[in-house]
Amino acid sequence: MYYAAMRPAEVIHLQKSQCRLPASGWGLLNLKGGVVMASKEWTDHGAVHEIHSLKRRAAKATRPVPIPPVLVRMPREHIERFGVAPDGRLFRNAAGNNVDAAAYGITWRRAREAALTLDEHALELAKQPYDLRHAGISFWLASGVDPAECARRAGQSIQVLFR
Repeated sequence: MYYAAMRPAEVIHLQKSQCRLPASGWGLLNLKGGVVMASKEWTDHGAVHEIHSLKRRAAKATRPVPIPPVLVRMPREHIERFGVAPDGRLFRNAAGNNVDAAAYGITWRRAREAALTLDEHALELAKQPYDLRHAGISFWLASGVDPAECARRAGQSIQVLFR
């Protein structure tokens, strides 16, 4: 989420076919949408999730995001260790289904407690997974990436970027 400024729904939906992961150097994620969790009563097919297009984009729109070598290595190692779901998704729960937001929320809280000092934890640094997206975009801007390019990569307008 940090290196590619991804939304949680985009991470849950990420498929191997969306990833260009070369043996060395920069790669590319070609994001195509996300998995949105809902109650069975609110979906068209009675499942607890629906696959949606990218936020505020046409149904078949994609969002290419260049990824640094460190992020290329992470999914490569993940795929090598865990494989992919039958539909090509990189991340799934033990039953092979979509990762539930409540489950990654619990894991996120545990990771924060393990990784952060008491002072950092008290400051609510990286309080929720979505904060990684904001931090990634801020890093791009601080690194000198043109704001228009940052907005394009993040899939939002320049006005939203600076808000």
